Amino acid sequence: MAAIKKLKPPVFIMLSMLALTTVFGCTQSLKPEDTAQVQTSSPRVDGKKKVLTTFTILADMARNVAGDKLVVESITRPGAEIHDYEPTPSDIKRAQEADLVLFNGLGLERWFEKFMGSVRNVTSANLSEGVQPIAIASGAYLNKPNPHAWMSPNDAAIYVENIRSSFVKLDPANEATYNANAKAYIQKLQQVSQEVKTQLATLSPTQRYLVTCEGAFSYMARDYGLQEAYLWAVNSEQEGTPQQIARVIDTVRKNKIPAVFCETTVSDKAQRQVARESNSTFAGVLYVDSLSEVGKPAATFLDLQRYNASTLVQGLLSKSK
Repeated sequence: MAAIKKLKPPVFIMLSMLALTTVFGCTQSLKPEDTAQVQTSSPRVDGKKKVLTTFTILADMARNVAGDKLVVESITRPGAEIHDYEPTPSDIKRAQEADLVLFNGLGLERWFEKFMGSVRNVTSANLSEGVQPIAIASGAYLNKPNPHAWMSPNDAAIYVENIRSSFVKLDPANEATYNANAKAYIQKLQQVSQEVKTQLATLSPTQRYLVTCEGAFSYMARDYGLQEAYLWAVNSEQEGTPQQIARVIDTVRKNKIPAVFCETTVSDKAQRQVARESNSTFAGVLYVDSLSEVGKPAATFLDLQRYNASTLVQGLLSKSK
């Protein structure tokens, strides 16, 4: 079940919009449809309740469960870096107008607690409740939970169940719809998991290496029997340091790994250096913290899973020849 809590009203200090803009920066938002388009916060539609998520992947999952019964939007837009996102005054306004805010938890959204401290009497739900986290193995976040549990379709099913439970509590009149939609979407997750497994089965034991910029693929590596290496564990101020680069170069050389990858939301400069200096190849970017814009390869979470598996296999197989 999702951990749902009612936030107590904080002590409010009246601030001007100019001051808030100085603190938080420019506005970012997402259209409440099964696409990843950008827009401002939408008005109420036929009296439907509004759900806000912290990033686009959660919004896509939530829309699949909500169907046409709720309006679902994402705080962050496609392509946004989620860990250290800086909320805007518009984001706070949208959260205040929402009936429910869904977040990942596991320390992913480092800004979330402070953000919700500026919102009165809005319910939030932690979608990773019930996931067995994988501990981060190195770096500043040693032994803290890796927050990218949704990258496992099996764990993503736990997210969906938490979404369903939250929606039933929010809008019990439409419980049957949420139950049916969640069941159907979990079946799609199981199907895409099998597709990914089939694709990755084409890799030989010596090819099953996943080398990325961020260590965001631990759950995928666990599920599909991949060896994982990365420059940094979690996106932070320490990205692509000389020590990180040297360590991964050594790993790639030692294991003769033919291809390395990076994520769409961060710079790939350090990983390209790894490829050059280890006689490997930079074989493309993968989607993790955000969906793509509509018309690009990862406009839905299911598409993200398929695209990542295909990119990984094509890169490793083609560079192994």
